[in-house]
Amino acid sequence: MKTYARTIILMSLLFCLLLIADLCLGNIRIPLADVWAALFHPQTHSSIHTDIVLNFRLPKALTAIIAGSALSVSGLMMQTMFRNPLAGPDVLGVNSGASLGVALLVMLGSMGGIVFGSTSWSIILAAILGAFLVLILILIISRRMPDIVSLLIVGMMLGYIASSVGSLLQSLSNPESLKLFVVWTFGSLSAVSWQMMPVLGAIFIFGIFLAFLMCKEMDVLMLGESYAQTLGISLPRVRFMLILTTALLSGGITAFAGPISFVGITVPHIARGLVKDWSHRRLLPLCMLCGSSLLLVCDILSQMPVFNASFPINSITSLVGAPIIIWIMLKNRK
Repeated sequence: MKTYARTIILMSLLFCLLLIADLCLGNIRIPLADVWAALFHPQTHSSIHTDIVLNFRLPKALTAIIAGSALSVSGLMMQTMFRNPLAGPDVLGVNSGASLGVALLVMLGSMGGIVFGSTSWSIILAAILGAFLVLILILIISRRMPDIVSLLIVGMMLGYIASSVGSLLQSLSNPESLKLFVVWTFGSLSAVSWQMMPVLGAIFIFGIFLAFLMCKEMDVLMLGESYAQTLGISLPRVRFMLILTTALLSGGITAFAGPISFVGITVPHIARGLVKDWSHRRLLPLCMLCGSSLLLVCDILSQMPVFNASFPINSITSLVGAPIIIWIMLKNRK
C-alpha cells in the first residue's frame, strides 16, 4: 500500500511538471510567470502570451490528458478481457470504423464538390457513426461467439475490412480531400476547441465511470474465464460492458483527435511495472496518470523549438511507445 501511494504521489508530481512544461514550451517559449498570469489573472494580464496559453496550449494540453487517460484505460481493459499483453484499444476495429466514417465523408464530399465536409463537427460525427457501426457488429458477434480468441480475430478482421474500404475510398477522392484525410490520420491534439471540450469531457467521464464499475469483474477475469463463471460472473454481460466502454473511450478520442497509436498498448505495462499490482481499482488511476503524462511528453517533443516545426502526434507516440514495449518485453524475458 505504501509503495502504491508513493508511486501515485510521484506520478502526480511528474504529471503537474509535464503539464506546466507543455504550457510553457513550444515554437514560442512562454515564461512561467506569464503562464500563471494567463491562467489565474487573464483579465488583468492581456497579451499575446495569454491568448496562446488560453486558446491554443491549454485546450491542447487538456486533450492530451483526456486522450492519454482514455486510451490507457481502454488498453488495460482489452488486455484484461483478451488476456493478451499486446491487445490495445484498436484491437476490436472500432478505431478503423471511425477512420472509415471519415473516409466516407471524404468520398461524399468529393462527389459533391465539397472538400472534406463543411465543419469539424461533420468529421467528428462521421467518425462516431463509423465507430458505432463496427461496435454494433462486434456486440452482435460477441453474443454468438463464446470463444474469446475467436472474438479477437473477428475484431481484427473487421478492422482490416474497414481499413481496406477506407483505402479504396481514398483512391477515389480528389487530391484536396485526400490530403486533409491523410492529415487527420496523423492525429492532432490541437483539433479540439473549447466548444468541443464539453462533449469530449462528457464522453470521457462517462467512459471512466463505467470502467471503474467493472473493476471487480476485471480482477476475476485475470484468474480465467472458468473461475469467473464459478463465482457467478456473467461473461456475456462483462464482455458487453468492456467492449462498450472501450469503444466509447477510444472511439470518442479517435473521433475528436484522430487515431493515436501505441498509448493504449504501452501504458498498462508501465503501470503494472511500477506497482506490481493486478488490482484494477489501483491500476486504473495509475494508468490515467501514466497515460496523461506520456501523451504530454509526446506533445512536448512534437513541438520542440529546436526542430522549428510541429510533428504529427501519431509519429511521436509510435517512436516513444514502440521502444518502451520492446524494453518491457526484453525485461520480462529476463
